[in-house]
Amino acid sequence: MQLRDYQQRALDQLYDWFTRYEGNPCIVLPTGAGKSHVVAALCKDALTQWPETRILMLTHVKELIEQNLEKLLLHWPNAPVGVYSASVGRKQLGYPITYAGIQSIWRRAEDVGHVDLVVIDEAHLVSHKDTGMYRTFLSELTQINPRLRVVGLTATPFRLGHGLITDPPAIFSPPLIKPASLTELIAKGYLAPLKSKTTDVAYDVSGVAKRNGDYVESELQAAVDKDDLNRSVVDEIIARAGNRRHWLCFCTGVEHARHIAAEFLKRGIKARCVTGETAKNERDAIIRAFKAGEIRALTNANVLTTGFDFPDIDLIAMLRPTESPGLYVQMAGRGLRPKSHTDHCLVLDFAGVVERHGPITAVEPPEKNGNESGRAPVKKCPQCREIVHAKVKECPACDYEFPPAERTVNLWLRDADIMGDAVETHAVTRWHWMPHYSVHSGRWLLLGEYHTASSRLVITQYLTLFYPGFPGRRAQADLEALLGEPLPQLQGGEQEKLEKLAKILNEKPAPSEISFVRDGKFFRITSAKWRLL
Repeated sequence: MQLRDYQQRALDQLYDWFTRYEGNPCIVLPTGAGKSHVVAALCKDALTQWPETRILMLTHVKELIEQNLEKLLLHWPNAPVGVYSASVGRKQLGYPITYAGIQSIWRRAEDVGHVDLVVIDEAHLVSHKDTGMYRTFLSELTQINPRLRVVGLTATPFRLGHGLITDPPAIFSPPLIKPASLTELIAKGYLAPLKSKTTDVAYDVSGVAKRNGDYVESELQAAVDKDDLNRSVVDEIIARAGNRRHWLCFCTGVEHARHIAAEFLKRGIKARCVTGETAKNERDAIIRAFKAGEIRALTNANVLTTGFDFPDIDLIAMLRPTESPGLYVQMAGRGLRPKSHTDHCLVLDFAGVVERHGPITAVEPPEKNGNESGRAPVKKCPQCREIVHAKVKECPACDYEFPPAERTVNLWLRDADIMGDAVETHAVTRWHWMPHYSVHSGRWLLLGEYHTASSRLVITQYLTLFYPGFPGRRAQADLEALLGEPLPQLQGGEQEKLEKLAKILNEKPAPSEISFVRDGKFFRITSAKWRLL
């Protein structure tokens, strides 16, 4: 079986990482990108090159063990693999490859013996601190083989309260391996887009206490799980769903999930509830019925965020407010797989999580809590991508004015754009380019003004050509796209070069239209089109 281009790229980047860095790498791939295929190819490559290698693949739920095993056997039908998992019903050791559940195997390091490579799916669940099942088990395996290497895979490379999973004292080492973005995979048709809607009903969790960075579940459930709210939420889901077939609801707790399912049933909608208390056989039967279309609405509490792979989910109801960006991405990720009957999944955001965390294409790691020696609080300038202190009001690089923080914010004033691509398109009448000097940064920028058919709207674009690293490279790529040719070699200082570039651009025809995303009073241009002569 052949890997997709980005899956092979993940392996190539992994092997390159091993030649350049010490420690344990982590591969970041979006939900639905097929991490299990990468794991399968890695196992096959390792044993083909070094037949004596011993590999252990770890994860935390039965469904992921079974999915990973299925993909391994697709790539390698005769793979020498055993399974060690009580929930799967097999406890096999002594194979070159072992796929295991961490809950079943973490006390069995001595029985497992020598392992060369541990692969961990959903690696963000490994504790930053040297505690917990994963860290205890890995520590004991390392005592048996000090040269043990660990490879992680995850869609969410961060932990609430700790930051990135490569931040010390985490077991994974920087830099993260990022072979493909969510935007790329959607553009190529490997994943389906989401469309989000804020809702008429909105949860108020202003008085709910937080513990370890997220809401206290008992208080959250008390605030959200109310009869009148439940009735209104279910009525709105039904009204907005239309002819959608498979509705998945993420609830705040067990009772909330049961009550929402009961409200659906009262309205003649076939619905069931799955929680951690649901017996294994019953849960499997409910999920089979949901996939078969016999159940239209499936509610759950903390059990279907990972390992639940059903592409045809076409509506997700966010009924669980959370401060965790990882949980947000995992919930939304259930709707990303391409569907047999529609081109997208609708996300109804009753909990304000899209507004809280932003587009899933640009989710930021959570801040570290209670760590004075951690990174200073920062933010990124949306105009030129300069990283500045969180308290800065004006970007020192491009003069972008950050909007003032509001004391109170209504999170449900508009439809939230979960993909981050609320694009506007305007006809352009002319453009004008000029050098621009930032007194704050002491740098010269190239400033473009696009005058639109709506005479009062002028769209500006800053090109940070002389910035080091990514901002400079990105600006050069954007400029070459505007020129339609490679960047010319110019003599002189920064201002002189920018004057020459501005002259070249001003002599070229302006695009007939541009598309952009608004960011306060500024714009991020996404595309430009020229009329063919």
